[in-house]
Amino acid sequence: MPVIETRDLRKHYGPVKALKGVSIRVEPGEIYGLLGQNGAGKTTLIKILLGIVHKTDGSADLLGRPAGTVAVRQQVGYLPEDHRFPEYHTGYSLMDFYGQLYGMPRADRRRKIPEMLEVVGIKARMDYRIRTYSKGMKQRLGIAQSLFHDPAVVFLDEPTDGVDPVGRREIRDLMQGLKERGKTVFLNSHLLGEVEQVCDRVAILQRGSLARQGTVADLTRQAGRFVIGLAPGQEFPSDEVARLGYSVEPVGGRVEVTLPDGQGIDPVLGLLHARGLNLRHLVEKKQTLEDVFVAMVDAADPGTDRRPGRRAREVGAPAARRK
Repeated sequence: MPVIETRDLRKHYGPVKALKGVSIRVEPGEIYGLLGQNGAGKTTLIKILLGIVHKTDGSADLLGRPAGTVAVRQQVGYLPEDHRFPEYHTGYSLMDFYGQLYGMPRADRRRKIPEMLEVVGIKARMDYRIRTYSKGMKQRLGIAQSLFHDPAVVFLDEPTDGVDPVGRREIRDLMQGLKERGKTVFLNSHLLGEVEQVCDRVAILQRGSLARQGTVADLTRQAGRFVIGLAPGQEFPSDEVARLGYSVEPVGGRVEVTLPDGQGIDPVLGLLHARGLNLRHLVEKKQTLEDVFVAMVDAADPGTDRRPGRRAREVGAPAARRK
């Protein structure tokens, strides 16, 4: 049974269509990344799953029950992007307050609070008031409260915002630890390099629609392009490979081979073998997740989910203003 499943999910705010039939499925124990420009519908999707906002049409299930079911909420942890804690609290007293909201017995709270704050790296400051915390420390405290009641699924919205590089790595390790324990993590982040490192699968929203969804490997693979390297001193038979219909381009001591439509790489490998050449490097070329995302944004219509570039604004400006 999927932990999260939406089918043709729609949300309209008057004439504004925030979600236009989004269907996703998140399996148990996955780290699932949600990407998209500001205004793409990410926050609306998360709020529907948490029961904060009601859908217009379609369906949204969380842990096998309709999203918003009270019993399901008790099994969910949530870190909002711009959370604000009362700064007169200490880290300890804030966690104690949330523990009471979660219905945890006092003895359990007293035992688990130091343990949880040690996990996120701020145990030494648990008796200090939150007003003395840095932004990164507040972020760590937010992660601690979202995990305090041992939820089955946790929604993390920009969890590494304001955290230093060492802290970001620790938070990535924490997410991996949750996955190893069978927990499901639903991650929303603008740091695409981190998403690429930690997520099993990714969904990209654009203007309220699901533009892409799949594993990071699938999304970043450049189908039909291979980088080939031979043993030192051997020359790649570029002309012969080209006559087979392949495009060949030298790339830093190796060659990049582009496959024609409907063709595989096997004929090239067969030719190399027939010529007695030693294959030392064969990799299907990939791009970064950031490359994929930026390419999708650049392909969008200006004025929809991104601002037009400076050049586009100048071209569209009245002649008098361009002078």
